[in-house]
Amino acid sequence: MTPKKGSRAWQRMLSGRRLDLLDPTPVDIEIADIAHGLAFVARWNGQTSGDWPYSVAEHSLLVETIFTAMNPGTQTCWRLAALLHDAPEYVIGDMISPVKAALGPDYAAMDQRLTEAIHRRFGLPATLPADIKRAIKAADRVSARLEAVRIAGFSDTEATRLFPLPTGVRLGELKIKLRPPAETRADYLACFDRLIAEIDRQDLV
Repeated sequence: MTPKKGSRAWQRMLSGRRLDLLDPTPVDIEIADIAHGLAFVARWNGQTSGDWPYSVAEHSLLVETIFTAMNPGTQTCWRLAALLHDAPEYVIGDMISPVKAALGPDYAAMDQRLTEAIHRRFGLPATLPADIKRAIKAADRVSARLEAVRIAGFSDTEATRLFPLPTGVRLGELKIKLRPPAETRADYLACFDRLIAEIDRQDLV
């Protein structure tokens, strides 16, 4: 999709950065902006039970937890990739699958450009290895299945058909958290800081 001549394609962030959505660069990406934005973006278009929206930041924390549990001993950088797997949504929002299908390749291209810039900003490869991408997608599907049946009103039958689980995965011990955005934002930043500190320590060894 080509914007009209003269139209604005950037968004001003609370950090003061101006992020060009059509040509994003790593220098204009800040983790504080990502954490803040994702904490205020609702999953499932806000159609979830409870007194607080279930945010993309909360979902991302759960996916990182699931990914780590499903891939014991994995490198910390891939755990960081799991935490950041939906990071572009801090500016383009969380589109449910039917909307993504209707928008077509333009949405996917914008998401990919933002993903690559975010990865480069935080020391990850612009394009993840195929096996890591599959593993994060599997963790994402587990989270979606849990969310679908516990807060999004799906029946077990619907959820089983739409969000099949990897072999051997059990949902019993996983929990959905619904809480104020400020708390989720703080936890997202804390998780990011822990992972970066661990990566830095590993680089020194």
